[in-house]
Amino acid sequence: MTEETHIVKRAIIMAAGTGNRMHPLTFTTPKPLVKVNGVRMIDTVISGLHQNGIREIYVVVGYLKEKFYDLPRQYEGLRLIENPYYATCNNISSLYVAREHLGDCIILDGDQIIYHPEILDPHFTLSGYNAVWSEGETNEWLMRVKNGIVQSCSRTGGAHGWQLYSISRWSREDGNRLRKDLEYEFEKKKNTDIYWDDVAMFCHFQNYRLGIREMKPGDIIEVDDLQELAEIDSSYRYLIRDAGSAERKKEIMTGITPSE
Repeated sequence: MTEETHIVKRAIIMAAGTGNRMHPLTFTTPKPLVKVNGVRMIDTVISGLHQNGIREIYVVVGYLKEKFYDLPRQYEGLRLIENPYYATCNNISSLYVAREHLGDCIILDGDQIIYHPEILDPHFTLSGYNAVWSEGETNEWLMRVKNGIVQSCSRTGGAHGWQLYSISRWSREDGNRLRKDLEYEFEKKKNTDIYWDDVAMFCHFQNYRLGIREMKPGDIIEVDDLQELAEIDSSYRYLIRDAGSAERKKEIMTGITPSE
């Protein structure tokens, strides 16, 4: 049986989090707006979407939301959606507030660096996640796949599986299912402390027939903490060197940078 081809019409970028593991840098700058080698992380995501013809973009904001207010002026077709729950709920709340846009969509995190825009290709047959094959051990979410269909997912990782990345595509039908399942978890069960990915991958896995979009290591980088940031951009090494310095943290918070 030939699978129906779907085309992404819109994107939802998750950018409401506090970025705690990037302190003190994120005391004053939301993580997606942190520059890496001179370019903000979220700009690589938006540029990648544009290069694939995706210009209807919704950015979910919360922490330091005012820092994002220039984005709609910088990018035509981009709109901000405020998440009022970001401080007390996990990121299920961010997709919940953007749930009306879930059909024929791609969902991404704003705090990653897209190096090869072709990984955001809008054409797909099965809803599901971008993934990288992991031969060795990893503690990231790891999917077991058979004949192109996701069979299961482990939150604690493992080996010899497909590592899930925060890029996913959803058909109109699956987007509608995801919206209903989100509303059930968030509104009825008050299950506000989970990742939104838990909804489809664990809470209601039986409702979906998910595939994967294969990537290669280096197509995308997810920057988890200051150490990883400094490894990619050496201009941040001073943050690692002075990580324990209360005085340095104060300088960062007040916008004063060290002279080197």
